[in-house]
Amino acid sequence: MTDNEFPAPERGLVVTQFLTVRDVAVSAEFYAEVCGGTIVRAKDPATVRVANTWIIMNPGGGPTPDKPDVTLTAPEPADPVSAFLNVRVADIAAFYEHARSKGARFLTEPLDRGAEIRCYLVDPDGYLIEIGQTTGLQ
Repeated sequence: MTDNEFPAPERGLVVTQFLTVRDVAVSAEFYAEVCGGTIVRAKDPATVRVANTWIIMNPGGGPTPDKPDVTLTAPEPADPVSAFLNVRVADIAAFYEHARSKGARFLTEPLDRGAEIRCYLVDPDGYLIEIGQTTGLQ
């Protein structure tokens, strides 16, 4: 695959992240602007290439023949968190300032945790994203 292709490998596999979102255009723009991604496909579903991965976004929906008894919904504000994106950066201070300038909402400023400096960012649908810079792990 080239850098701008939709994640459809000719051999092997590619792991992507799928997010159920309320507004596909808003979410795609967030991952493009805040995370430096490239919108590869604008809708049906939206796909954004971010660094060495893809984030696929589509609105929720009810069961389908290939996923019976499964309903996809974006998280609600009070929902417990069971998974989150983990993004590693080379310079967390620069990422934090860039993301804030684009309107990103962080839970805290970056905090030194010993082996890493990290903070958490929330996307437009409430998905949690850990942003971390490794400082002490080898």
